[in-house]
Amino acid sequence: MSHFERNLMYLHKRKIIYKRNPVEDKPTKAFEWGEFYEEGTRECYTLFSSKAKITTYKSLKWHLYVLWYLNPQMDQDDFSDIADYICSKEAGFITFKVSQQLLQSMIYDVSMMDLDRPPPNKLRKVIFKDNCKLTVPEKLSIVGTMVGKKKLSSNEIYEAMLLINDNNIKITIIALAKFLECSTRTIYRNMTNELKKEKELLNREL
Repeated sequence: MSHFERNLMYLHKRKIIYKRNPVEDKPTKAFEWGEFYEEGTRECYTLFSSKAKITTYKSLKWHLYVLWYLNPQMDQDDFSDIADYICSKEAGFITFKVSQQLLQSMIYDVSMMDLDRPPPNKLRKVIFKDNCKLTVPEKLSIVGTMVGKKKLSSNEIYEAMLLINDNNIKITIIALAKFLECSTRTIYRNMTNELKKEKELLNREL
């Protein structure tokens, strides 16, 4: 695990967008704290919102793709600079070393992708505003009320995991079951291998 803290200042100075709320999808309901999408939306991109760092080449390529997609004003040189910065362990975004050969190959592959096609993304139903002042239990209670009564999906579990992690609380099966208002058996049944790995990673980064 890298000991470097993530440094977003470089992205801010370059005015790089790494978060974006849904554009085309309209919320089923809007609240002071955020929005609810009954059918879910894949248009919400929130890079670097949790404390977990990038640990795989697949995840790194996806992050670069999203940055390229959210910042169409970037030219090839700008994108290369951003990719080089993200891939520097000292910047605190990744936990592994990326060779220059692999980096250049990844930059080329991403730059050739169609910007008219959104990068694959997780389905989100509940989106909280950045300036939302709700506590973690309050947020999790909302998630549980909005989606917990229905058939639970891995996406709802993932949302709850991120909320817990963002407030430096260890993610446990019991905590997830409590706030999603379901049994621990339901959590176990819907806990995919990907979610299990993400849970371990998020807890490790606390």
